[in-house]
Amino acid sequence: MEGQTRGSKGLLDKPLTAAANPTLSSLGAVFILLKSALGAGLLNFPWAFHKAGGVVPTFLVALVALVFLITGLVILGYAASVSGQTTYQGVVRELCGPAIGKLCEACFLINLLMISVAFLRVIGDQLEKLCDSLLPEVPQPWYAAQHFTLPLLSVLVILPLSAPQEIAFQKYTSVLGTLAACYLALVITVQYYLWPWGLVHQPQPLLSPASWTSVFSVFPTICFGFQCHEAAVSIYCSMWNQTLSRWTLVSVLSLLACCLVYSLTGVFGFLTFGTEVSADILMSYPGNDLAIVVARVLFTVSIVTVYPIVLFLGRSVMQDFWKRSYWGTRGPPVLADPSGPWVRLPLTLLWVSVTLAMALFLPDLSEIISIIGGISSFFIFIFPGLCLICAMNTEPIGPRVKCCLEAWGVLSVLVGTFIFGQSTSVAVVELL
Repeated sequence: MEGQTRGSKGLLDKPLTAAANPTLSSLGAVFILLKSALGAGLLNFPWAFHKAGGVVPTFLVALVALVFLITGLVILGYAASVSGQTTYQGVVRELCGPAIGKLCEACFLINLLMISVAFLRVIGDQLEKLCDSLLPEVPQPWYAAQHFTLPLLSVLVILPLSAPQEIAFQKYTSVLGTLAACYLALVITVQYYLWPWGLVHQPQPLLSPASWTSVFSVFPTICFGFQCHEAAVSIYCSMWNQTLSRWTLVSVLSLLACCLVYSLTGVFGFLTFGTEVSADILMSYPGNDLAIVVARVLFTVSIVTVYPIVLFLGRSVMQDFWKRSYWGTRGPPVLADPSGPWVRLPLTLLWVSVTLAMALFLPDLSEIISIIGGISSFFIFIFPGLCLICAMNTEPIGPRVKCCLEAWGVLSVLVGTFIFGQSTSVAVVELL
């Protein structure tokens, strides 16, 4: 009887029956997706316009990517409803098999690790600029150096926030992160018009890129900026109205809002500084401007609140691996529970220490984003495409619709593979 009920429902009205106590509203889901996407990539977007050769080619690439970004979110919601799993890696493992599931866990861990490094890199840059504005004397005192302020903030603030067993996706912090990103976009737009003309660069945006490789080089930045797919399954499973029609609306509204904020920041940041734009747009502005100082403080607070969530997701993968490895051994019982303090706290300390060391070692944010963007293609293109292909074998769908969906899944996998190969090879060459 249950199978007949499921089969009679439309494809966009299939609910997820495996979720436990879903309480998240659609508006709350929109804000959480916005918070996940409006992160450190926002600071890098004006530099992407310069790297691609101007406004027009960047917009064209972003529009193409936006189609895959939205469909990827919709596919993940559909895959969650088919598999009955509540985590990204669980959905992939259930639909695509244990081998692809292990690959997903490895990519998931590496990607979240690099995102944490990027977050710390952004926090360190903003702390350095804030110290420059508050302590104008030259040379700067030793306690104003980034190698001191960033570890101090990590120990006193980030580590305690990351230590608890569970981190709730609070709507208030989501609103805070969204407002901080919107304020940054507003400040960059207003500064372009209010600055004295002698201080504003006015480059002419190119209508065609210098080469086709320069166009594809911005895909990692776009993937890093818009990526919220790692948390998509968890957000979908937390919604009380778990239909794909509602989830599709949430996905479209979230990414369109992200596109607006990213476009304002990218266009006006690029038009202000042109070829001299920094990989971190806030680093291009003077440190004594009050509006920019407020933007730095708000954006730093926003990133600090997001970092523990990323750490929580990455730590959950390590805890799952610990649980599978420890099962059946004769070790101390206190170590059998990976969520206990004797396992959770060392994993948290290890995560913060490794990401902090990498953040201090890699000085250029663009290098980190190039690596993250390549790995992100797995979560935006490859894994959703594979899940869609595998899900077609379990659902009663007409042959024409099934053929079209499988074709889109294959196209998504191919595009993701190309982006990963191209962006990763470029990132490796630049690092060497």
